[in-house]
Amino acid sequence: EIKLKVPSRGFHLVTSEILYAIPEIDQIKIGQLQVFIKHTSASLTINENADPTVRVDFESHINKMVPENQPYYKHTFEGPDDMPAHIKASLMGSSIVIPITNGKPNLGIWQGIYLCEHRNNASERHLVITAFGK
Repeated sequence: EIKLKVPSRGFHLVTSEILYAIPEIDQIKIGQLQVFIKHTSASLTINENADPTVRVDFESHINKMVPENQPYYKHTFEGPDDMPAHIKASLMGSSIVIPITNGKPNLGIWQGIYLCEHRNNASERHLVITAFGK
C-alpha cells in the first residue's frame, strides 16, 4: 500500500510512483498488476500519457457530465464537490488491472495510469498495489 500526496483536483499521472513502489515486478515474467484506490471520491483510469491537454480535457468534460450544485443532491455535507466526486469515482472506477510481461507492465506506448482526484481539498490518497505471476 502506498500513500500519494494529491497536488490538486484533476487527473494526475502516477505510473512512475506505482512502479517505484514495486521493484519486485521485474522478477515476474508473466502476470498481472492490480491497483486499487481506497477512496470513494477519487478513481483510477488508464489513458494517454504524453499530451498534458488530455488531463485538462478529462477534467473539463467530467465536470460537465457531473456538475456541482445540483438541486437534487442530498449528500452535500462536505461541500458542493462531495456528491459529484462520488458519482465521478463510480463512473471512472476504483481499480485497474494491467498485464505484466517480462518484468514490466504491458501498457501501450502512449498509456499511463491516472489518479483522478475529484475533490477540491483532498490531501492524500491510498493505493493498494498487487503484482502476481511467475
